[in-house]
Amino acid sequence: MKIFLDANVLVSVLNKEYPLFTYSSRILSLASHRKFEFYTSPLCLAIAFYFAEKKHKTQLAKQKIDLLCQYLKIAGDTPSGVFDTLSNKSIHDFEDGLEYYAALSVDCTCIITEDIEDFYFADIEVINCQEFFRRHLLN
Repeated sequence: MKIFLDANVLVSVLNKEYPLFTYSSRILSLASHRKFEFYTSPLCLAIAFYFAEKKHKTQLAKQKIDLLCQYLKIAGDTPSGVFDTLSNKSIHDFEDGLEYYAALSVDCTCIITEDIEDFYFADIEVINCQEFFRRHLLN
């Protein structure tokens, strides 16, 4: 299963933000499991770095992003993703559109985010960490 992780999930892991960290860290720990492939985008990494840097300073934030990147695959922010976002009249938030099309570019079937309502236009499953945990890890 190919899964796209939104920036807010990454931030919760990097900054140990509870109560979300309880779920997001366990989900991320599955990165080496053959059943799951986790993706994010350069944009999500930039957002996560911004918030990690505010809490941990630049050097530690870079180390945290570097460690994170060892476990995630990176879906490209492509020119077609930009143009698809711009031409999709149902997308009102440019950032969310870029993330959505990055996920589609690598055939993700699920986006994990804490802002489910931001992806109202998605044609793939969009769930939060707790719901992903219930559906895919407690079975």
